Formats: sequence, C-alpha cells, structure tokens
Amino acid sequence: MKSSLEFSEVYKLLNAIKEGDASKKEKLNAILSDYKEGVNAESFLHELGQKFLSIGIEELFSYTNSVDLQYIGHLTSEEWDALADKNNGEFPIHIANKMINSFKDNQFWTKLSSKWSTSRGEIEKHVRPMSRYITEGIIDVLE
Repeated sequence: MKSSLEFSEVYKLLNAIKEGDASKKEKLNAILSDYKEGVNAESFLHELGQKFLSIGIEELFSYTNSVDLQYIGHLTSEEWDALADKNNGEFPIHIANKMINSFKDNQFWTKLSSKWSTSRGEIEKHVRPMSRYITEGIIDVLE
C-alpha cells in the first residue's frame, strides 16, 4: 500500500461526533455515501479504502446496535466483551472480515480492475492490508 493513502478527514469527523459535536453527522454521512460509490477516488487503493471505510462504519453501527458514536465511544471493555460474545467475535476481526467478505462476495475486484486498468492479482494483494489499515483507524478513533 502507498503510505500517502489516508482518511484523516473521516477519522476527525468520527472523533468530533464521538466527543459530542452532532453538527458533523451530516458531513460524515455525505462522505460515507460518496465513499460507498467510490466518488472522487484517486486510485484503486484509494477506492478500496473508501469502500472498506464505509463498510467498517456500517458494521460498527450494526455490531453495537447503535448509531450514536458518543455512546459507542464510551463503551467499557466489559461492554465490548459482551458485544463480542453476542456477535461471535471481537470487533476488529469482525469488521475486517466483513470488508474482505464483501469484497469477495460482490466481486468488487471486477469494478476496480476495469475502472483502474489494474489486474485482479494486484488488487487482491492489497485487500487484507487495507482491511487492517481501515480497522486500525476506526479502533484508534474509538479509544
């Protein structure tokens, strides 16, 4: 992966909302909507990261059964453990697997390959590292 690839704007918005700034929700939703569709992606890696970030946030809400980032950001380790039991796995592994499985199930590589004139192999070798990268970013915001 290219080291210049980052999504700090989204992570800053997530953090601001977690800290109580509800005015950022609309902007976050607009960005995630664009990310889901690959709008303004600069490369296949960037688009893969955008897609995974939108999946990761959706899964955060699904996993916690809440869209309240303030609430989610203040869950205790015991509450995270209870969620892990309920969801049959720890959150980081859960969302990384959701990203990877979504990539495979939806044959997302076909769209990326065609759009960016990149081989399937080149795209697929970045799937796991990108899922880890995005997962780590989400976890950092929650801590």
